[in-house]
Amino acid sequence: MGEARIDKWMWATRIFKTRTIAAEACKKGRVTINNSQVKPARTIRVGDVIQVRKPPITYSFKVLQPIEKRIGAKLVPEYLQNVTTADQYELLEMSRVSGFVDRARGTGRPTKKDRREIETFGTPEFSDDFDFDFDFEGKD
Repeated sequence: MGEARIDKWMWATRIFKTRTIAAEACKKGRVTINNSQVKPARTIRVGDVIQVRKPPITYSFKVLQPIEKRIGAKLVPEYLQNVTTADQYELLEMSRVSGFVDRARGTGRPTKKDRREIETFGTPEFSDDFDFDFDFEGKD
C-alpha cells in the first residue's frame, strides 16, 4: 500500500481519537503538508511531513508507512516519526507553567486555584495574633 487518506492515517496512528475529529481538523485548516492546507481526502506517501496544529503548539510527523487501519499505541513508531522541533515543546511547557491555556485570565468563573489565591490574599497573616482589642477612641 503506497498511499493513504490523511484523515484515516492520522486516526490510525492515534494522532486523533476519532476519524471525525481528524477530518474536522483538516477542514478547519489545522493540518498542513509543506505549508499548504489539506482536505481530509488528500493522499499521503512515505516521506511526507505533516504539521498538525493543536494549540498552543504545532506537531510535525514524518510518514514512515501509510496505513488506514488503526493500530496499537506500541506500534505507532513503525508508522510515523515525530519530528516536532524543540521550540514547539518549549511553548507547550510555557503554557503549562502559566496555567491558563483554555481560558483568558479574568474571564469566566474562578478556578479552585484562583479561589484559593483570593482567599489567601484577603486573609492577613497576623489577624488572629492579638490577645487584646485596640481602642481607637484615644483615651487620655
